[in-house]
Amino acid sequence: MKTKISLLFYLKKPKNYQNGTVPIYLRITVESKRAEFTTGRECEPSRWNAIAGRVTGVKEAVKSVNAYLGNLEQQLLDAHAALVRDGALITAETVKNKFLGVGPKQRLLISVIADHNERMKALVGQEYAIGTFNRYKVLERHTLAFLKGNFNTSDCDISRIDFAFIADYEFYLRSVRKMGNHAVVKHMKMFRKIVNICLGNGWMNLDPYLNFKGKFKKVDKAILTRAELDLMANKEFASDRLAQVRDTFLFCCFTGLAYSDVQKLEKSQIARGIDGEQWIFSQRTKTNVKSHIPLLPEALQIINRYKDHPLCESRGLVLPVPSNQKMNDYLKEIAVICGINKVLTSHVAGHTFATTITLQNGVPIESVSKMLGHTNIRTTQIYAKILDTKVSEDMQALKGRLSKRSGTEG
Repeated sequence: MKTKISLLFYLKKPKNYQNGTVPIYLRITVESKRAEFTTGRECEPSRWNAIAGRVTGVKEAVKSVNAYLGNLEQQLLDAHAALVRDGALITAETVKNKFLGVGPKQRLLISVIADHNERMKALVGQEYAIGTFNRYKVLERHTLAFLKGNFNTSDCDISRIDFAFIADYEFYLRSVRKMGNHAVVKHMKMFRKIVNICLGNGWMNLDPYLNFKGKFKKVDKAILTRAELDLMANKEFASDRLAQVRDTFLFCCFTGLAYSDVQKLEKSQIARGIDGEQWIFSQRTKTNVKSHIPLLPEALQIINRYKDHPLCESRGLVLPVPSNQKMNDYLKEIAVICGINKVLTSHVAGHTFATTITLQNGVPIESVSKMLGHTNIRTTQIYAKILDTKVSEDMQALKGRLSKRSGTEG
């Protein structure tokens, strides 16, 4: 879309002017908005042609001034054309700044992400979990690879981020990086945070996400049934490492703790609760919310099993927990040994606690949400999946009540 520009040279008399030469100014007008600056030349008012915007006369000095004004006019038109080519915002002020060589500091995308990550790194352990920081480091790497692959550059001005950029980036994550739908949506949400930083600082004029929609596809979360939990609990393993991972996983199933929480759970966080029983008093790593969880007998048995473990004794930990990567690898091995045809990860334990252990046994979702340390009950509703067996039990109970009522009325 072309934007009409108007240029006007005029004389600007200073206050208390009496006689002598007057500065020649140039006024730029774009859509009724003006910007002006002095040309650095002067002229006697009697020798100024306001219609032509030039000095009248044939002397060399007059020709020199008029040639200078003509050259100035052409440079302004070139500056305007350059802004149009770049797809930049066209205003009287931006044309003026382009000509004068001044303007806002160039903001580069990778530099903005790197600065964000450095700030986040300084707050790891206070406001952010290390896992969150690592995900933004992955964002930085993927964005850099996208720029190199699609634009053959290692960085770009944030002004280039538009709807097409966002759409191409999402396609890159799906096609080149082979990400699943949920991973893509989460990645694009992280990138949106970077865009929001740019918008909030006034470095971008338009929100490229305005018409962009990234949607989660509904996915059934893997959970274990009570029979599968019992099968795993009663299985004898040839190696201690598998038994320890199994116990850690089951402990999370019966407490709802995430890997990051159980990995650093200390003995001092186990204390008597309001009912005189043993509780976990911790603060969730992900949400930084306090979580109080009554310990079920199964969880207490696992704690007692490792109370004398060398690692637990030396560090004051409840359980000897391996790295998350090793734990997930061992869980896949455990699933095969137990004949459980499900992909087991540390996340499955939380889903199992929310469904098989609590909701399926009549624990209100509000209590489950509090134990899981969720800040919004809708988060719990995403994690919690009511099993068909629970629905069947509820409907059978309803049938019984309806039949009794029908018999009474008869």
